Amino acid sequence: MSDDGPVRIRAAGGVVWRPGPAGVEVCLVHRPRYGDWSLPKGKLDAGEHPLVAAVREVAEETDVRAVPQVRLPTVRYRSEGHAKAVDWWSMRAVGSGGFQPGTEVDEVAWFPVDAAARRVSYPHDAEVIGTFAALPPVTATVLLVRHAHAGKRGTWTGPDTGRPLDAEGRAQARALAPLVAAVRPARLLSASARRCVQTLDPAAARLDLPIEVCGDLDEPKPGQQPEECVLAAAARLAALAAAEPVVVCSQGKVIPGALERLTGGPGDFTTAKGGGWLLPFAGARLLPPDRL
Repeated sequence: MSDDGPVRIRAAGGVVWRPGPAGVEVCLVHRPRYGDWSLPKGKLDAGEHPLVAAVREVAEETDVRAVPQVRLPTVRYRSEGHAKAVDWWSMRAVGSGGFQPGTEVDEVAWFPVDAAARRVSYPHDAEVIGTFAALPPVTATVLLVRHAHAGKRGTWTGPDTGRPLDAEGRAQARALAPLVAAVRPARLLSASARRCVQTLDPAAARLDLPIEVCGDLDEPKPGQQPEECVLAAAARLAALAAAEPVVVCSQGKVIPGALERLTGGPGDFTTAKGGGWLLPFAGARLLPPDRL
């Protein structure tokens, strides 16, 4: 059921899946308070990014560690008299810590996709599962971010590649670290500009991962054709999509063109400093990017 009123309650969750003996299985939770079966979800903490909340809530309710992949439709309905919006992502289960029944969730079970859609207690959960079922298999994810704020180019007297993050940018980089951690990356890659590397520094410290500098992600140098950089960045992103989840930090003059190249058409891929995209790949095909 949709609700067009002002949203008072924000929540997020996941369609968590794993391979099963007869195909894909989806994780559902039973809540004793309501006597229902539903997809795992929960309310956002103050200032929390919805994707971070979705991964956290899945882990808290199910003890399943999961990697987010594709943004699914946001569902709006009324809960306890207030308008509620729930953001959803499909997530691949990568591990479990061992579920212990509690007062919030007393049972976790895995069902084939069709059976899960029948078992959930609410039509909006069934619709989200149906959207997930229609997706092609996702083979890899890339989190692509633009470097954080680094002041104005004209006020920096040294080489532009050496321009560092300012106070605002350092705060953005710290805020970005939980989002980077949520995708459980195996690698962190950065354009060679100092501000790009610094944007990933807090995440690298949190994850104990090195930052690999990659010139294919750089903006054009003097005399270099912009299209040359766009093609190099798009090719690098496509190559990275053949492996485990990775996080990439690039620059504002490269990201829009690279995403247009990968999606095969024009689009609004302008990216705010410190912002980014979750890129789900189905083989060599990029599915619709999720602006974060």
